[in-house]
Amino acid sequence: MRMEAQRLWNLTSYPLRRLFLHSSSYAFRQTPRTLLIRSSSSSTTTSARNRRNPSTTSTSDRDAIRAIRLNKVEELRSKGLDPYAYEWDKTHSATQLQDIYRDLGNGEESNSENDHVSIAGRIVARRAFGKLAFLTLRDESGTIQLYCEKERLIGDQFEDLKAHVDIGDILGARGSIKRTEKGELSVCVLSFAILTKSLLPLPDKYHGLTDIDKRYRQRYVDMIANPEVADVFRKRAKVVSEIRRTMDSLGFVEVETPVLQGAAGGAEARPFVTYHNSLGRDLYLRIATELHLKRMLVGGFEKVYEIGRIFRNEGISTRHNPEFTTIEMYEAYSDYQSMMNLSEEIITRCALAINGKLTIDYQGVEICLERPWRRETMHNLVKEASGIDFNDLGNDLEVAKKTTLSTLGKDLDNKDKASIEACESVGHLLNEVFEIVVEPKLIQPTFVLDYPVEISPLAKPHRRSAGLTERFELFICGRELGNAFSELTDPIDQRGRLEDQIRQHEKKRAEAASRTSDKKEGTENEDDSYEVTLDDDFLTALEYGMPPASGMGLGIDRLVMLLTNSPSIRDVIAFPVLKVQH
Repeated sequence: MRMEAQRLWNLTSYPLRRLFLHSSSYAFRQTPRTLLIRSSSSSTTTSARNRRNPSTTSTSDRDAIRAIRLNKVEELRSKGLDPYAYEWDKTHSATQLQDIYRDLGNGEESNSENDHVSIAGRIVARRAFGKLAFLTLRDESGTIQLYCEKERLIGDQFEDLKAHVDIGDILGARGSIKRTEKGELSVCVLSFAILTKSLLPLPDKYHGLTDIDKRYRQRYVDMIANPEVADVFRKRAKVVSEIRRTMDSLGFVEVETPVLQGAAGGAEARPFVTYHNSLGRDLYLRIATELHLKRMLVGGFEKVYEIGRIFRNEGISTRHNPEFTTIEMYEAYSDYQSMMNLSEEIITRCALAINGKLTIDYQGVEICLERPWRRETMHNLVKEASGIDFNDLGNDLEVAKKTTLSTLGKDLDNKDKASIEACESVGHLLNEVFEIVVEPKLIQPTFVLDYPVEISPLAKPHRRSAGLTERFELFICGRELGNAFSELTDPIDQRGRLEDQIRQHEKKRAEAASRTSDKKEGTENEDDSYEVTLDDDFLTALEYGMPPASGMGLGIDRLVMLLTNSPSIRDVIAFPVLKVQH
């Protein structure tokens, strides 16, 4: 086996030898710097000749290292050692040891029987001086140094360590505790075992992952190389726990509703379609949890919520992923004012749980989450930002479009002008102007109230303003975080609105089909080519009677982005959807 390893070594290129000496078990030579895995890093080791171009990776170098490490696996097995262990009995985490022995003085050692510890984790750094080796072990909690002295290790384990342990391997180690003269708390290793032999090299600290796409595609490497990435997902879990704790404390019941549905309702979005072989029918991945949660209210529940994945077959951006997580909640005998209070409660509790304060930094902007948050109508915000008072324009769509284009024309690009021209009602136009002019400026928390009925088919008519609904959306940093209604409970009104929504969609769908009729078969408009179906069972449920209620959906991914200062939704989803690599 050793002869085979030597043969592979002799065949390795000189630049790779230099790299390998730097990052593998052959690196036990005098070296002044420790190879730490940190910062954004490449998922493959970069050869010495490629250091001038950090984006370059060498597949042949990686394959050669893998071949050498596979040979080490066979060497370990030939010695009766299992390179892929079943278990390891840990007594402490790295952080626990750092805390327990924080008062241990430089140069001191605790060598009593009670101070013998057992830890496990991944080796992320190493250096050696003759008969002494230092390894940095990282577990979920943090890092600690392994102090490996030849005289202390059992039998020929020091030679085994030199021959078989690489950066990236997962080790278990037992020993006593000491603090070095330089102040580094260490486990003085008496024995160790390779628990998992790593076959592929970890990113080096010099260049890192210059390919952002690769960070998302190989998130497991990203988390090894960048511990702060894993911290984001720990904070995400904490946010979800805090939301649950808040909802449960307020008497809400968590329920589960179907992911596969016969009709994709509760929002207007392109669904994912699948086929159920046994039933012989198409099913849709849910685009919202709304309609089934309302069925729960019909059935007698008064406070319900669901935290779950939503699926929409739409575009991908820094704000959008085809699958994302929301919480939707519904409370009987309340209106949308109560949902404003509840959203403030949820978000401020989460902010305190994650950051310990209500003033946070997001991408260089200070956001104040102190309550109460601003509440303003869509009409007033549009008038404030553009000077256009839609209350004075009445229902004459052409006059409203002309006024809008003459007022905003010089500030609009062609896409915005086309969107304005395509509006089918004054309500749609008001919303379009809001999205273009107002939305990007809503940096501090703002509830935008009273949306047009044309774009709010599931919301109750406003009790004081004709043509509007009791609906709000919550915006922070120019992004929608929440959407809530006083829920529509009139089954006849609801049927009429949903049928009208389907008619409007079918009109757009027909127009899209006519625009693409001269193109090759199979070309479809991404926004309008899908079919919208009526959920008759939901309408039947409403006819049995749903109590007055309010409901709200909050985007958990965007909330985590805000609280962790993450610029992209991909930063807070462990394994986001990405384009296929070619």
